Amino acid sequence: MTEKSLRPHRDDVLLAVVSVAAGLVFWSLGVYSSPGRGFLPAWAALVPLVALGAMELLRRTRPRTTLAVGTVGVIADQFTVGSLATVVIFTDLMYAAVVYGKPAMARRLPVSTGLITIVVTIASLAWLRTPQALLIGAITGIVSFAPALTGATLRNHREAAEAARLRAEQTALLAEMDRKQAVAAERARMARELHDMVANHLSAIAIHSTAALSIDTAATSRDALGVIRENSVQGLAEMRRLIGLLRDAGGDREPVAVPSLDGLDALVGQAGTNGSASGLTFVLHDDRPSGEPAAAPVELAAYRIVQESLTNALKHAAPGTVTVRVAHEDGQLSVAVDSPYGDRPGPRAPGSGAGLIGMKERTELLGGEFAAGRRGAVWQVRASLPAEDKAVEA
Repeated sequence: MTEKSLRPHRDDVLLAVVSVAAGLVFWSLGVYSSPGRGFLPAWAALVPLVALGAMELLRRTRPRTTLAVGTVGVIADQFTVGSLATVVIFTDLMYAAVVYGKPAMARRLPVSTGLITIVVTIASLAWLRTPQALLIGAITGIVSFAPALTGATLRNHREAAEAARLRAEQTALLAEMDRKQAVAAERARMARELHDMVANHLSAIAIHSTAALSIDTAATSRDALGVIRENSVQGLAEMRRLIGLLRDAGGDREPVAVPSLDGLDALVGQAGTNGSASGLTFVLHDDRPSGEPAAAPVELAAYRIVQESLTNALKHAAPGTVTVRVAHEDGQLSVAVDSPYGDRPGPRAPGSGAGLIGMKERTELLGGEFAAGRRGAVWQVRASLPAEDKAVEA
């Protein structure tokens, strides 16, 4: 315990001074609590008064010591002419012992003082055999049990208030953590959507603009400009759709249709147009049974995985055939994309690796499995998604 913590509280100093001063005034005026007792001289009543007054300085820092000294002092006071101030100080020391003492002592004191009050009352009745003996038990309860019970009540209220404050802080902390996690999850979702929507079109624009600059013929330039314009228009439309979703989130506008696997034909056809200059052809095998669509988040994830795989093929695949297979069986929606792996002539678009990360995140959020890598001369992308949406957060 530090020196600062042992220093008496300002209120305790004031309480000690006032209590002792009041006792001295009563003693000087001859106001005694038991004037008929002549065991000791009148000045002896000042000894317990001063001792208990000094204990008031330590009522917060040493409650066990002050209660022990106070008990001895109030018993000693009964052998003198008595001082009402000494008894009042003892009640405050009992109260402080419960409020500032250790939890075990705070629990025991109300019980023990209650039992003492009962025992004193019974003993007084058995000894004196008059109704006035009940006053001794009442005084004992007022001096010991009442302040202990008051202190216990106050302490329980303080502990309950502190527990409520801690719960409120924990709730606020958990709410802030949930908010940050929700913001991070939403930013990751937006990043995946933005990458998947725009990367395909920008890759085609980069490849064909590079081809137009490399092969300076009118026909090549015209074809390249046509592909560039088409991808620019489509990319702008996708960007406007995403911006509209962000601006009107939670608004009253009609919901915007999200891509599904029904749009794979158009997606693969667009990839064929974009990849023709690089010697790429694209084939789609849709083995899904008719009339059995998967959940909307699952179809969106599968669509984006195919879209990103086709974008990667446009960037990196060697000339040849890119095969897309989609199947729905045994409660699983499977996606497989195979593209030629090797050196390719002509322009290439740089990659950042974010596409593979996005495909893996989409699959894992839905509780599926994803794999991508080279197998011989083929780059394979495999995704298996539960047909029913099982994601905690899509």
